[in-house]
Amino acid sequence: MGRVTARRSVLRMSATGTARRPDSLAVEEPLEIRIGGRALSVTMRTPGHDIDLVHGFLLGEGIITSAQDVSVIRYCDGVDADGANTYNVLDVALAPGTPEPVVAERNFLTTSACGVCGKASLEAVRVRAPYDLTASTLTVATAVLASMPPTMRTRQQAFERTGGLHAAGLFTADGALLAVREDVGRHNAVDKVLGWALTAGGVPLSEAVLVVSGRASFELVQKAVVAGVPLLAAVSAPSSLAVDLAAESGLTLVGFLRGETMNVYTGEQRIKLA
Repeated sequence: MGRVTARRSVLRMSATGTARRPDSLAVEEPLEIRIGGRALSVTMRTPGHDIDLVHGFLLGEGIITSAQDVSVIRYCDGVDADGANTYNVLDVALAPGTPEPVVAERNFLTTSACGVCGKASLEAVRVRAPYDLTASTLTVATAVLASMPPTMRTRQQAFERTGGLHAAGLFTADGALLAVREDVGRHNAVDKVLGWALTAGGVPLSEAVLVVSGRASFELVQKAVVAGVPLLAAVSAPSSLAVDLAAESGLTLVGFLRGETMNVYTGEQRIKLA
């Protein structure tokens, strides 16, 4: 499969002079997602855990609700200038009885920077959530929540080498790390970790905490809600629409989770002071 990191020459400049040296960069390559041979989306992602990414993407878009809705996912021929397979095209065969999306209406480009782009309106991205988050009894102590980003950081191997990858992690209420995924795109990292949970039979994630290394956008909140996650914590800021959707959906949304300080924007009943 594709590499997660790549080496490039860089001219390092400092007060003491200059030096040319190799540097590790995060790999970014396109992944085309097809359903039944028809192109659905292209996302710019870091290669690796592509099957999880596709499951998470389809879940977040409301195309599937369980791993059983997918019959098979296979790599198609996608070759480079030398004729080698790039593993940058995945074709999904949905299980019998699973409605196929209207591809002509849903085809769009997803970049590593902005998440889902090209939606006609805000309502077009409001996928109806199949789970009632208000039924979740999950509570998390502030000290436990504060420990999650540092724990996740210890598993960000590619970030350590490049400094250029986002991460998403799933935790239990007592701080145990279930899974972590890295990607150049925030939304891809979340898709990968939620796709992992879906294929492991863990959705809805009514007793899990989703932690993201960047900001909390509307799209990341939507993905959490659709997967049944009751608590989303981000080390950076949420957007106004993210807060609005969290409030509407019964999601606890935490931002600026840095050390034992944090902002609780919605669902404060799930956060317990140590």
